Amino acid sequence: MSLEKNLSKILIIDYGSQFTQLIARRIRELGVYSKIISHKKINFNNILDNNVYGLILSGGPLNVYQSSKINFDKKILNLGIPILGICFGHQILSKELNGKVKKSKYREFGLATVKKKGKSLLTKDFFNNKNISNVWMSHSDEVSVLPKGFSVIGSTKNSKFAMIESSNKKIFGIQFHPEVTHTKNGKKILRNFVFSICKIKKNWSARQQKTKLVNDVKKQVKNSKVICALSGGVDSSVVAKLLKEAVGKNLVCMFVNTGLLRKNEEKQVINTFKKRLKINLIYINAKNIFLLKLKNISDPEKKRKIIGNLFIKIFEKHAKRIKNVKFLAQGTLYPDLIESKSVTGSQTSKIKSHHNVGGLPRKMKLKLVEPLKYLFKDEVRKLGMELKLGKKIVLRHPFPGPGLAIRMPGIVTEKKIKILQEADHIYIEELKKHNLYKKIWQAYAALLPVKTVGVMGDNRTYEYICLLRAITSEDGMTADFYNFNKDFMQLVSSKIINNVRGINRVVYDITSKPPSTIELE
Repeated sequence: MSLEKNLSKILIIDYGSQFTQLIARRIRELGVYSKIISHKKINFNNILDNNVYGLILSGGPLNVYQSSKINFDKKILNLGIPILGICFGHQILSKELNGKVKKSKYREFGLATVKKKGKSLLTKDFFNNKNISNVWMSHSDEVSVLPKGFSVIGSTKNSKFAMIESSNKKIFGIQFHPEVTHTKNGKKILRNFVFSICKIKKNWSARQQKTKLVNDVKKQVKNSKVICALSGGVDSSVVAKLLKEAVGKNLVCMFVNTGLLRKNEEKQVINTFKKRLKINLIYINAKNIFLLKLKNISDPEKKRKIIGNLFIKIFEKHAKRIKNVKFLAQGTLYPDLIESKSVTGSQTSKIKSHHNVGGLPRKMKLKLVEPLKYLFKDEVRKLGMELKLGKKIVLRHPFPGPGLAIRMPGIVTEKKIKILQEADHIYIEELKKHNLYKKIWQAYAALLPVKTVGVMGDNRTYEYICLLRAITSEDGMTADFYNFNKDFMQLVSSKIINNVRGINRVVYDITSKPPSTIELE
């Protein structure tokens, strides 16, 4: 029996929410194992067979009356297992228990204030001394009639039944999202549900996560060889070290120099993995091929697809020279997946394509190994420390697979790449010198496809704009810009303009995610 089956768990039923994996992450942060399953696959038996202590029903883009698109086994309501419905999950519980759901007269999107209406184990320490709490809403339907035996424990101005419970049945429904950081005390709701109501004990840590992932890879790969797509970033580095522990000498890492890397990136990767970690590393200089394929391409989606497909072709070509290779490993993370497609088959909105998501040609013979695809960046960093990769690698800022191509809106040229590499290097080095690098989730320089007039040495210049971005985040799903002081910004701007030919103006991006994304393309 697998480690997963042995572990007591919270089972999360996914109805297509962008935040389903965030629920799982919050549960894991509490030290409890959680598993996501699509509503299309849920049934009475697979709950009983999986050592489930509690159920959480996610939000989603559907409404409860789209019955043909919704799977719900009513027998799970009689198992005696505590159930928490969130947003859409709250509504479907109410409907299936013979309550009523209708279109809201007033929609709620964004922050709302919920007022305490009754005492509950679920809301311990959730409300402040004024019996209110700020929550994040995202709905246009509402529960209009309570199911029999349920009581109200919280209301908002526009949602009378924002929080409901049946203490006897141990079934709870909340209209807001406790998993997002915008809900001030959302973690306390989840903590109360997991420990006070489900009465599950802590059983999950980075060490256990490492054990599970190593075992999963061994089970999938067996005695076959695996090629790892190594970029030198945190994600692929953790994958490479994890695979080495799982398959040993059957691991072959391939590092492709696309010509779209940061300054001196290729030297750092070779020194770290080939010399320090003693991993079998094949270096492929494909700079000219990538630049040729990207010539005159400005559409960001086309760039991503070209880079992703070319990656695979190069891997296939070199894989043919290695016997018994059946698998390709990638450092795909959950935020990559959720912005590209649903990880459980539920309908979600596509934001953008990722180079390592959906870019595989149908004729490809290698099977994918993606051990990190259900993890967030901070979880990957903890795993990296458990794998003893070292802080220098583990704490590096994220770097996108398509590299500088998506930090250069418009056409990609070798000249523009060199300009951007120098500007980005100056920016990052100054962050490190001023002890700011570790305080920031991700920072980078971008080169905008716009030239402006400047004056240098009494002469007119007509050069590019360099955009600087720095954000803080917990998981990459939401982000806020970092508030630098004026002196630092002046210093960085001056150094870039004085040292990088081709730039005469520096601007700073102060938009959050949402409405923007972290990367420009």
